[in-house]
Amino acid sequence: MKTPQLSKLIKTKKIMKKLITLLCAIFMTQASINAQTFEEEIDFMQSIFGMEKKEMYSNFVTVKGPVADNFWALYDEYESKRKALGKNRINLLMDYAENYDTHSVEKLDELMKAMIKQKSDLDKLINQYYKKIRKSSGAKAAAQFLQLESYILAAVRTAIMENIPFIGELGD
Repeated sequence: MKTPQLSKLIKTKKIMKKLITLLCAIFMTQASINAQTFEEEIDFMQSIFGMEKKEMYSNFVTVKGPVADNFWALYDEYESKRKALGKNRINLLMDYAENYDTHSVEKLDELMKAMIKQKSDLDKLINQYYKKIRKSSGAKAAAQFLQLESYILAAVRTAIMENIPFIGELGD
């Protein structure tokens, strides 16, 4: 017999698989798409990702009453800022993927520095919202936010790394 926690975990993992599939679809996009269409596609994918992700949070984070209102307001604020960082990350990854064979060592260094900054900015954002959520909704909700966000980011990062070639893998 499944416990409620096990059922939540199974549902969360199923939603996670959908999210990873959507993310991979972004990277399967052809490089010839114009910038306007690509930005629209990113917005569309992020909106779908956001709905699925919010469902995961609603199944995992246990908040009720006014504390719940505080949590969801901060979550929505966080997601808005995270999506902006996400667009930057997608653009960096697309630059890497589209020009994989032609990047100079200098361009690779520039891209890697930009990726490090993007990751640092996201980590700072998560830390900032952990503190805000802890203050307004309690330590448990904040810990659940941090745990689930870390889980999702790890899964997304793994999916990306499994779908892009390592530098030098395709020949020099």
